[in-house]
Amino acid sequence: MRHSHGSGAALELADDTRWNGVATRDARLDGRFVYAVTTTGVFCRPSCGSRRPLRQNVRFFESPGEASDTGFRACKRCRPEDATTTPKLFEDVRRLIEASGDAAMTLDLLARKTGATPTRIHRTFKRVTGLSPKEYQDARRGERLRRHLLEGTSVTRATIEAGYGSTSRVHHRAGDVLGMTPRAFRNRGKGMQIEFGTTSTPLGEMIVAFTDRGVCSVALGDDARSLEADLRAQFSAAEIAPAGAIASERIASVVAALGGADAPVPLDLSGTDFQLLVWRALQRIPRGETRSYSAIAASLGRPTATRAVARACAQNQVAVVIPCHRVIREDGKLGGYRWGVDRKRQLLDQESSSSKP
Repeated sequence: MRHSHGSGAALELADDTRWNGVATRDARLDGRFVYAVTTTGVFCRPSCGSRRPLRQNVRFFESPGEASDTGFRACKRCRPEDATTTPKLFEDVRRLIEASGDAAMTLDLLARKTGATPTRIHRTFKRVTGLSPKEYQDARRGERLRRHLLEGTSVTRATIEAGYGSTSRVHHRAGDVLGMTPRAFRNRGKGMQIEFGTTSTPLGEMIVAFTDRGVCSVALGDDARSLEADLRAQFSAAEIAPAGAIASERIASVVAALGGADAPVPLDLSGTDFQLLVWRALQRIPRGETRSYSAIAASLGRPTATRAVARACAQNQVAVVIPCHRVIREDGKLGGYRWGVDRKRQLLDQESSSSKP
């Protein structure tokens, strides 16, 4: 559905085009429109490097002023008010990156090709997209890989067409790029039969999905329909149906884990080797205690992998059962949480209170 706003309506982009631009962080669309996220109250430029929102939570506006008038506030990361024009230097750098394939486009190389200083290139690119040129190149390559895999292209061919030099490079960075192994991402649950049920909890709505092997997804949110839509997108090639009588048993086991029960919940998870190591480490954190991201990395013999641990926590498929909420920053601050920092705080407060003698 398109929105009309006065005499400029004939120049508007269709909403599906806008959404595709947001999904791919297409900086070429900066200045053409802004998008607002109803769950955060923030509006951004299309190329914003923040976590991609759910489609049902997005509204499009012709200008930053229109979004502000509706009650949304500007993103501090991408500064959409400054996106009315795209600097020529940015466009030159973007074209070089798009044409580079697998070749690393360092700031020094970009400087030689454009005549600008590395500092100016970095500052301009960061201002327009919220990303460094390297981060942008990685993101675009990852988008191409995801698109080819979802189209059914073989892992090897998708790797080459996305611009990676070898499949080993993709497998090494699969957790960052895909959140799982390339083959698992391409399959998206192909051959799996998944049942699900939803229930209300003190943390909001919860969806529990499971196969005959165990629970494969647990998510928290404000709306059961959105949770179901996310589940179907996550396992788009699987057979998914509301659960029958067994649903109450499966859901009860997860709710019991939320309440502090020690009974193990059988799981059926897909992840990279490193992600599985991290998730097992999280399950060993006692209720009522926390660990820092760096402490988890050190316990795995990977002391420099703090950021990779944080990413593995963000890609946890089964909230509460694998307690990624028990991992905090080194300075004692909570850090992020896939289902909202307020829920993370509520979980930790609940566990701290219940574990006291």
